[in-house]
Amino acid sequence: MIEIDADHFELLVERALEMIPDELASKISNVAVLIEDESPPGQPTLLGLYRGIPLTERGASSYGGVLPDSITIYRLPILAICDSYEAVIAQVRITVVHEVGHYFGIEEERLHELGYG
Repeated sequence: MIEIDADHFELLVERALEMIPDELASKISNVAVLIEDESPPGQPTLLGLYRGIPLTERGASSYGGVLPDSITIYRLPILAICDSYEAVIAQVRITVVHEVGHYFGIEEERLHELGYG
């Protein structure tokens, strides 16, 4: 497993978010991006998780006053599957785009088809 400390990993996540095209990034609202070391119990291979209501399922009149959605990126599971720094950069980007895709309502199967699985 490659070693990357939490601060540097956070920088990689920030860079991945910055790579999202402006036309999409400008539509992201009320989403907290979190980084945790470990994935939830029982899901050791989970690299990221979107929690919330996708844009495609929100009603204009029924969405006000809610807590932010969240995207969590799990550092240690990503590091465990990568064998180089470059692989970590690529996997962080894939994972960030994958979870942002869920925010936009893109289903798991389609994200895999697009190469963000």
